[in-house]
Amino acid sequence: MQMRVLLAILGSVALALGVVGVFLPLLPTTPFLLLAAALYFRSSPRLYDWLLAHPHLGTYIRNFRENKAIPLRVKIVSVALVWITLLYCAFFVAYNIYMRLFFVALAVGVTVHILHYKTLKK
Repeated sequence: MQMRVLLAILGSVALALGVVGVFLPLLPTTPFLLLAAALYFRSSPRLYDWLLAHPHLGTYIRNFRENKAIPLRVKIVSVALVWITLLYCAFFVAYNIYMRLFFVALAVGVTVHILHYKTLKK
């Protein structure tokens, strides 16, 4: 399978998750749409242009590209999901203290990265 086809398929999966995230408050929309845009950019200019021109989905991507900001709701949900997931891994999956510390350090790093972006004011 060609790399471009694989990237387009992965972009479509990310797009589907992003669309589901519009309706499910626990699934963040913007990160999946940004991933879909990046994968489409590398695989299909037609799909990339379609996504950016989409009246609803393109707004998420354009807001991030133009403002380098993330809506407050997305920040809260993203950080909460990171901590829930990684604390679960630290307490129920990790089998030694080093893995537990790794999961906590990873959560701190991702949190700092997400909070590094400005908050989008609507």
